[in-house]
Order: sequence, then C-alpha cells, then structure tokens
Amino acid sequence: MSKRPDTPETVRLAVELLRRIPRNRKVSATELHDQLTNAGLARDLRTIQRQLEMLSEHFDIERDDRSKPYGYRWKERACGLSMPGISEQESLLLTLAEQHLHNLLPASLMKSMAGFFEQARMNLGPHANAKRERTWLSKVRVVSTTQPLLPPRIKPGVFEAVSNALYADRWLKVEYVNAAGKRSAADLMPLGLAQQGSRLYLVGRYEGYGDERILALNRIVSAQASTRTFERPADFDLQQYDADGRFGFGEGKQIRLSFRIHKEAGLHLLESPLSLDQQVKEVGNQLEIRATVVDTAQLEWWLRGFGDQVSKVRRVAVRASRAQRPTDDVRAADPPAALAGRKADH
Repeated sequence: MSKRPDTPETVRLAVELLRRIPRNRKVSATELHDQLTNAGLARDLRTIQRQLEMLSEHFDIERDDRSKPYGYRWKERACGLSMPGISEQESLLLTLAEQHLHNLLPASLMKSMAGFFEQARMNLGPHANAKRERTWLSKVRVVSTTQPLLPPRIKPGVFEAVSNALYADRWLKVEYVNAAGKRSAADLMPLGLAQQGSRLYLVGRYEGYGDERILALNRIVSAQASTRTFERPADFDLQQYDADGRFGFGEGKQIRLSFRIHKEAGLHLLESPLSLDQQVKEVGNQLEIRATVVDTAQLEWWLRGFGDQVSKVRRVAVRASRAQRPTDDVRAADPPAALAGRKADH
C-alpha cells in the first residue's frame, strides 16, 4: 500500500505553487517543478501536475489545456496569493537584486526565485500603484570607474555549473583554455567567485595542490559539478585573499608607497585615501602621497594611468607575502602538473 502524503508537506507544496503561478503569462508544470527543485522542495513532476489540476479547480487559476505542456496563470481579476506577499518596497529590493546580483548568486537560487522576481516586476509595472518605487529604478545607477567594457561571453552552462558547485561545496570538473591557447582539464575545488568590472573569476584549488588559482570564467570551455563534496579549507578566506591583492595580480606583498601627483589629478585621494595610514603633504603645485598598500600589477597600471602627472614613485617593502603562495594564474591556468613551481603568465 502506498504511503499517504504528509498533510503539512502537501499544504506547503500547494502554497509554494500558488505563490509561483504568474499573472501576466502562463507557466508550465515543468517550469514550476524546476523552480521548486532548485528551492529544495523536490517532488516528482506528476505530483506537481496533480496539485496544479486540483488548485485550478479551487482557485481563480486559468488552465490552458489546448496543447501540451498545459499552461497555468492567475485569472485577470483574481486576487492571487503572491500579490499581498510582496510589498512595493520588497519588489524594489528584489528587482535591484536581480539586476545587480545575478552574477553573485547561485544559478539554482536564481531559478528558484524566478516567480518572485517576475511578481516584483509586475508590482512595479506601469499599471501598478507603486509609482515612487518604480521611478526609483531610473534614479539610481552603478557606474564604472574605468572605461566601460562589454562582458566577455561565458559559454552556456558554465556559470550554472560553477555557481552551483560553489554553493554546494562540490568538486568541479573543468576544461580551460589559457591565454596562450593551451587547453587542459582538471578537477577543481571551487572556493570563491569574484566580479571585477565586467569579468567573472573563479578561485579554486586543483586536486592534490594546496595553493589557489584564479580562472576567468570566459576561458572555461566546459564545467560540470561533481557529486563529490569537500570541506572548505580553514586556511582560506576570500576577503583576505582580496585584501592581499590577488585579484590585482599581486602576491600579498605590502609596500610603503610614496609619489608626487599634481593637485588637480590627486584631489580625489584626499576624499578616497589609498589606505588608513595615508599621509599627504603639499609641495608647490603637487601633493606628496605616502601610504601602505599591497604591491600589485593593478597598482602599477593605476599609477601609469596618470602619465607625467605622477613623479618620484618609490616603493619600500614592508613585509613578505602572507603565505608565499605561487602567483595566481589568471591568464595561463594550466593543469596541475604544469603549475608546479611555475609563475603566472601575466
């Protein structure tokens, strides 16, 4: 005899389905099945179909059965269940999150939230009573501090596999092409994801190695999340990794930097210092800047960007690298055997 479904779980499933059925378009049972699976509420497709049939009989839900797969949506004048569940303020927050955090959230989580993002957009639509929240979207913008660039193309399925493996602490099988065009394959322990301008980078450790490498997502040819899980290394901290200048092509070496810069070009450094210990001294029509910073290629590019407005640049080492790790191989990630003792091709 088959086991009867647990009533609280059945109710929960019905509520989650009602919350995810849209108003302005039809959604299929397969789409809802994927959303619920990604949200951690795994049910077989037939169960979802039976629930939708039952719900369409008891709620103002339109079922389009003219062709398969059937489509479901709230009827035009139906109160629905999700409308009061998301306020105008929450809709604004969700819309901004969808726009700016889609590269920093697991793909599975984004899919599970698809119904809520759609509801948020509807709540801020031209016919909704949310004028202030809707117009706020046109009042704010994230702007680039450098020359804007179009994001490089990431191959289909790569971001999904990478973000889901990172989210679940699972090993990742990757094929990668480095800057020299060399193709390699390896098992990688994903430890962090970073967005730098228009580019996405994955930090991880190759199996059998204890140092971190950085892979540009657009250079990953294919990626597949393994069923093998791992314990995150206690000695790795993404915030510290960034603070050590790894994403700026550095090795964590701190220096005491000093230079002179024309006042007009260096005015912003009075408002946004290079470090907490920055010191500024006026020398004629120039500012003499002293600060403790991490020595990176990014710092060198930044200084060179000022051209002849910067002079008397001096670097004095403060301390050695925190862990003396090999340079991260952003541009030339090779298979583990080739990485041993090899500097990155920056």
